Amino acid sequence: MMDSPTEQRILVTGATGFIGRTLCPLLLGRGCRVRGTVRASEPASALYPGVEPVVIEPLGPETSWSEALTNIDTIIHLAARVHVMDDRASDPLAEFRRVNTEGTGRLAREAAASGVRRLVFVSSIKVNGEESATPYTENSPANPTDPYGISKLEAEALLRRIEAETGLEVVVLRPTLVYGPGVKANFLNLMKVIQRGIPLPLASIANKRSLVYVGNLADALAACAVHRHAGGKTYLVSDGEDVSTPELIRKIAASLGVPARLFPMPVSLIRLAGAVTGKRAAVDRLAESLVVDGSGMASDLGWVAPFTMNEGLRATAEWFLGTRRINP
Repeated sequence: MMDSPTEQRILVTGATGFIGRTLCPLLLGRGCRVRGTVRASEPASALYPGVEPVVIEPLGPETSWSEALTNIDTIIHLAARVHVMDDRASDPLAEFRRVNTEGTGRLAREAAASGVRRLVFVSSIKVNGEESATPYTENSPANPTDPYGISKLEAEALLRRIEAETGLEVVVLRPTLVYGPGVKANFLNLMKVIQRGIPLPLASIANKRSLVYVGNLADALAACAVHRHAGGKTYLVSDGEDVSTPELIRKIAASLGVPARLFPMPVSLIRLAGAVTGKRAAVDRLAESLVVDGSGMASDLGWVAPFTMNEGLRATAEWFLGTRRINP
């Protein structure tokens, strides 16, 4: 099945988002015909040129996908309610389930009924947990600790049931922290702090973290969309290079052309400061290890990340510095 991307008809949900903006041109460049979802509030011009727009109502258990799924071979499902640090929903887990679990299930069932052959689902390493000094693998037990991770795990389980019932092929990818041009949230904030030369008390942290450049993730998604051996599999994906927090800061600083201003502080005091300031979760991510073994894709699909971490960080820095010049 598949293998050649030429003339593959692919629906990308979340096509105007962080990952979608990198994925869509990659697919088009490989000869795929790409349709991308846009919200009613978005202009079609928000999509990369050459992507066919289709307007979709907000993702949920009642979303109608019939127009979007006409003559589609494969779906790459990026759209989701994303993890946020300060969630204002009265019941965050219920809201994550409504969008990420029930909404994904609705898409999969309509896809199967429409004759779609494969659905590639972007899950999260949060399904496995928040920290692990021993690399997570595809066979590691699930241990999500927040509503986002729980909703993604439940979506995976629901997709596997639909796969067994209908024959729709499902491929699940669990990326680590994704960075690249257009990145937001904590990674963007870290870049701002480094670029401003603010000293950081993180020199004593001796952890290891796996990350994935958005260009590598897009390439992995494209491989999973067409490779004949990907159906039914779950893969963890990263750059294949693990770094400590101080190493990452030095790499970011070098990409930005500024010195890395690090000084040592006992990790216990860093954690205390995080607790006092209400930033415990963010501090834990800086201090803990989270590493993955993504060799499953290499052995099954022959996939190798096309970009090194240094290349990914340089591209991210170029984008960041460009936005600073426009919006200083």
